[in-house]
Amino acid sequence: MRIIPVILFSIAAFAADKDFNGRWDISANTKPRPRAWWMELKDVGTPNPSGKFVSAYAGDMNNIDSISVDKGELKLIFKRPNRGKKPGALPDMIYTAHLVKGKLVGSFMIDGQKTPPIEWTGVRAPVIKDKDDRSWKEGTPIQLFNGKDLSGWKGLVPEAEVKWTVSDGILRNAPPTTDIVSEQSFWNFKLHTDFRIVEKSNSGIGLRGRYEIQIFDDFGKPPGTHGAAALYARIAPSVNASKPAGEWQSYDIRLVGRTLTVVHNGTKVLDKVEIEGLTAIAINSDEAKPGPFIVQGDHSNVEIKSFVVTPLTK
Repeated sequence: MRIIPVILFSIAAFAADKDFNGRWDISANTKPRPRAWWMELKDVGTPNPSGKFVSAYAGDMNNIDSISVDKGELKLIFKRPNRGKKPGALPDMIYTAHLVKGKLVGSFMIDGQKTPPIEWTGVRAPVIKDKDDRSWKEGTPIQLFNGKDLSGWKGLVPEAEVKWTVSDGILRNAPPTTDIVSEQSFWNFKLHTDFRIVEKSNSGIGLRGRYEIQIFDDFGKPPGTHGAAALYARIAPSVNASKPAGEWQSYDIRLVGRTLTVVHNGTKVLDKVEIEGLTAIAINSDEAKPGPFIVQGDHSNVEIKSFVVTPLTK
């Protein structure tokens, strides 16, 4: 009779470990820039757990090096590659969390740091039922950039100097500066934007404040997950349709639910691909709600001469 409670306790503990599995949208208490992270865990509660994280470092899709659960506490460890000139390994990045009423309540720190850890919370990523079928109708196009000034846009980082100007109908940044965010939020839509970059430019367009379509100077190079028109760090374009730096280029982007299509300079390069989750540009983690557009300006130069959004509705 005494064996039964022990067995039941073991089963309950194993089930609790498995409760960490799945996709999680994470809100991080970071300042001054707001950030949202994403995580997918598999096989937690077995000898071979695995996971992916956006983004522990380098704005990338990072594999989690170590995953463990001890007495209800999840522990994730990332071992960063040392690309600098200093010898030796970089300190580990450590994330810990507990499940509280179905949510993750966690903290993040670099091993050995003296400052308080960053606090974060995670909720399960929602199932979004909208699909890009023939039932969506185009609404009235909205000129989000009026060609005159920054009306309808604001700086992403509070109190940061917004070094964006408009002249001759063109919106320009003067990096380094903050990204800009649209004051309006959108759900399903079509976007047409015309942009121009200089050599070695690196920018991007954030959709719903969560998913980045990369802008990058990579004319003539193979397509990749960090190249132009990629869903950043997630899905590479089928071909590289970039023009040389200094020429005007265009994106036609269609987003319905998690279904994404991108036409780059007239060539369809992402065809109804499925967005699994957030990219590193994300500033909010609530994937079930509309979100703003972001134009990335903190890296290097970018110019915009049109930004037209057409809402899609039933």
